[in-house]
Amino acid sequence: MSGDQARLPVAIVGGLHADARRAAVEEILRTVPGSVALHHDLTSAVDSAVHRTVRDADGLLGSGNAPLVNDCACCALREDLVPELLRLAEAGRHRLAVVELWDSVEPQGMAPVIAAAGAPLALTGVATAVDPALVLPYLSNSDDLADAGLAAAPTDQRTVADTFARQLEYPTVIALVEGSLCGEDGEVADETDHALLAQLTPGARKIRVAGGALGAALLAGFDVAAAAARVHPACALLPQECDEHGASTFVWRRERPFHPQRLYTALEDLTCAAARSRGRFWLADRPDTLLSWDAAGGALCVESAGPWLAALPDAAWEMVPAERRLAASVDWHPEHGDRCQYLTFISPGLDRDGLSALLDSCLLTDDEYTAGRDRWRQLPHAFDDLLDPVT
Repeated sequence: MSGDQARLPVAIVGGLHADARRAAVEEILRTVPGSVALHHDLTSAVDSAVHRTVRDADGLLGSGNAPLVNDCACCALREDLVPELLRLAEAGRHRLAVVELWDSVEPQGMAPVIAAAGAPLALTGVATAVDPALVLPYLSNSDDLADAGLAAAPTDQRTVADTFARQLEYPTVIALVEGSLCGEDGEVADETDHALLAQLTPGARKIRVAGGALGAALLAGFDVAAAAARVHPACALLPQECDEHGASTFVWRRERPFHPQRLYTALEDLTCAAARSRGRFWLADRPDTLLSWDAAGGALCVESAGPWLAALPDAAWEMVPAERRLAASVDWHPEHGDRCQYLTFISPGLDRDGLSALLDSCLLTDDEYTAGRDRWRQLPHAFDDLLDPVT
């Protein structure tokens, strides 16, 4: 085959809620003629292999096992995924290949793998399937994936909450699957559940699986570079202020840096104040380092995301992605450049006033601020254990 005939569209459907994910995939197979689903079950990795199945609307087409790579089931998935997709493309019988990810596998980890393969594969859509009634319970679940039997590798230290949050925030499509469609008799999503999901995923299309439009949405195209920029701490497309049906998004933006010790002391209260919070910030004792804030389920991850653009020499700017330069230029400060505090908190029952007061109290005071950067660097290095752990 050649030209368009040789091109195999590939869509990813993921999600920790396995019943919702399966319902979404079954709907695609039913409504898109010639579609096929490829799934790697990492549950069987205890037997030193990952079980692979290929099916269409009529049932199972084939199965096999992919051996573990360095005792890592997720690594085995990466090694086996593209060859299997290429085999499906070569067969020339399919209009769409749906990669149904296993529970805790994040779309952001697999999308670049497929996109990098190039022709004849074409990544055309990424979706996470969700039952809106389960969004808050999942975001509140602080269990380690390993304890829940969902770890994708021996070194997997993720939690249910932070994994679910990233699964929501990366794709351009959210497939809505109510409990009855999942074969469950659980709670029915209410207005607060839907409002919370909408605020967590402002840039994604929400498509009810029962409506039959999911397959077409996943053939529309997907930009891997844009998706990566959308979730990168330096230029993330963060949610806007909102208060609807009992779910709230609070956006806190300031210019001056945090006092490291006061912020460190407040971390527990700030982390537990919302179901989900994320953003970027800077510390007075580390003025050149862009720090990422990523919290869900009562657990916080603070990491260095490299230097602020203002800390780079002019010659280095050409090596910075255009998306980041654009994001920095929007609120460029005459003194601090792109250095800023930009944090968002999303939750039902959010205490905006309390959060704002607590965050403001962690900033440098007027006297501390006017003392200048040499004095700032002498402040207590309270985040050293988090940012520079001894290994």
